[in-house]
Amino acid sequence: MDINFEYYKIFYYVAKYGNMTKAAAALGSNQPNVTRIMKLLERQLNCKLFIREARGISLTEEGERLYSHVEIAYQHLLNAQKEISRRDSLGCGTVEIGATETAIHLFLLKVLHDFKEEYPGVRIKIHNHTTPETVRHLVNGKLDFAVVTTPFDMPKTISCVKVLDFEDILVGGVQYRHLCEESLKLEDFIKHSWIGLGRGSATYELYRNFLIENKIDREPDMEVASADLMLPLIENNLGVGFVPEKQVLPLLEEGRLVKIPVSFRIPGRAIQIAADKGRGRGLAADAFYRYIKNR
Repeated sequence: MDINFEYYKIFYYVAKYGNMTKAAAALGSNQPNVTRIMKLLERQLNCKLFIREARGISLTEEGERLYSHVEIAYQHLLNAQKEISRRDSLGCGTVEIGATETAIHLFLLKVLHDFKEEYPGVRIKIHNHTTPETVRHLVNGKLDFAVVTTPFDMPKTISCVKVLDFEDILVGGVQYRHLCEESLKLEDFIKHSWIGLGRGSATYELYRNFLIENKIDREPDMEVASADLMLPLIENNLGVGFVPEKQVLPLLEEGRLVKIPVSFRIPGRAIQIAADKGRGRGLAADAFYRYIKNR
């Protein structure tokens, strides 16, 4: 099938704006020409891409599927064009990073600070999702690389490099100070309200499997969407939770949280950089990837 690539560019703008006239204006063309080309594209692909409505257009299922690929390809081409046109300086370009909240707080913030001081012209886009979501976006080509927390299942096409080990601890608000008098047993832990990340996160799966391995079938009493939401709930004595020790040191030192000693071994965790083995990156993204790997 020999389709003019210009058709895909026009399709990208039509899908983006949801309007033939706006797409034509953005392309420096006219509405009849854009409409004609989209009809040609539909004919060549032998499917309907758009549904015409009173206020514009919407994509059909086939149109959505095509746009998911065209959007990635077009953004890659734009980024490559920007970098090539300004390749006189490595400090230019855009880097698309996927990262979990834990990876951002424990590792990425410091690295970003140092990198931006050295390459202030590089644009950084951070996409914050759970580990499974981030891995999915990486595989789909929407990210240059990902900085994620274990555990996770990684496809064979993705390479991983560990950059940091860290440990979780059990913490509670000041009303849980009485639990600090002696090490808490696992069978006693389940007597207290547990605040944890919700389904779909690597942390949820980690502790869910950990408890099942110890013959305990239990869900968090309060599930939250992000690690940042856990701390206010724990600080306000709504329950206890497992959190990275490095992340809560300031709150422990200020006496706003207490570290609860335990007699059981809390699963160890790590932060890893994940990248597609076969897909190339732009100059800026490749420079950042090498920089972050060597930290």
